[in-house]
Amino acid sequence: MRAEAPPGRDVLAVLQGGRLAYEALIFAASFRAANPDYDGRLIFAEPQPGPLWGETDPTAPSEIRSFLGTEYGAEIRPFASEAFGARYPHGNKIEALKVLDRDRPFVFFDTDTLFLGPLSEVPFEDSRPGASMRRTGTWPVIELYGPGYTQTWKALYDRFGLDFESSLDQTHPDEYWERYLYFNAGWFFGGCPQVFHRRFLEIARSIWDDPPPELICQPLEPWLDQIALPLVIHGLGGGRDAVPPGLLDGRISCHYRVLPLLYAREADEVVEVLERVTAPNRIKKLLKGSEAAKRMIYQGKGAKARALFDRADLPPKEQTIRNTLKRNKLWLR
Repeated sequence: MRAEAPPGRDVLAVLQGGRLAYEALIFAASFRAANPDYDGRLIFAEPQPGPLWGETDPTAPSEIRSFLGTEYGAEIRPFASEAFGARYPHGNKIEALKVLDRDRPFVFFDTDTLFLGPLSEVPFEDSRPGASMRRTGTWPVIELYGPGYTQTWKALYDRFGLDFESSLDQTHPDEYWERYLYFNAGWFFGGCPQVFHRRFLEIARSIWDDPPPELICQPLEPWLDQIALPLVIHGLGGGRDAVPPGLLDGRISCHYRVLPLLYAREADEVVEVLERVTAPNRIKKLLKGSEAAKRMIYQGKGAKARALFDRADLPPKEQTIRNTLKRNKLWLR
């Protein structure tokens, strides 16, 4: 039986073998540095080996798991993959929610998140869940003779008995992607994780296993979580800008994606926080197991990547940044 929980919001991320294990170290180090007196729980959900993973062991190295607990006071909660596993690893964030306690407010973050300020400054409103608005129009992919944005999204709202018209941002014209409710799934929050999990899983599985005819030619990987998330949030009474802009994805947190992109495009403060929280020998010893962390943070490749770009005049497309890094042999994951 678990001890009585403290009053604060649960903070959840996924712990997994490979790159995410090292990202979890940076996540926890920066979270504790920015939130030394946080009154909630830091929880990592870890998928366990099972039929949906085949021969792959998705768990993190034991030394990283132990370090997260002893050094940062994180709870590691295992879960069995029952829907996605290796066929759609992004589905971990959907299934991970089931490790949280019913009726405990939560916020989920992707593991490639760096914390810059105290989470207590974010005025979450649990009756109105939300997610990251730092997104681009990645889905749906509109074909010349195929369904447009309206037809595609409306088919999904109809499938799940949701009101489509009330989800629209009427300040944008018809068939422009921002008119339609769409989020980056790098963070999202809600009041009850069990309710959120149940709806997220139901919607995602339905789309994956039996997409509406309007989606037959649409890519579902890697976008499935971001296709389902607006439907979950709208159905729970949430929507756009559920927290004031400039906090998450701003002065409180940074969803950096991969270390080369962090060095290439983020503010000086972000780089300073990254290098400060990863400087202690006890974490450095573990992070050197990551080729990206070793070379970008500790061997100075990050500074070389940073020198390639003017943060005041970055290329408008991320792919251009990636290509420049790759040409200079600085694309490491």
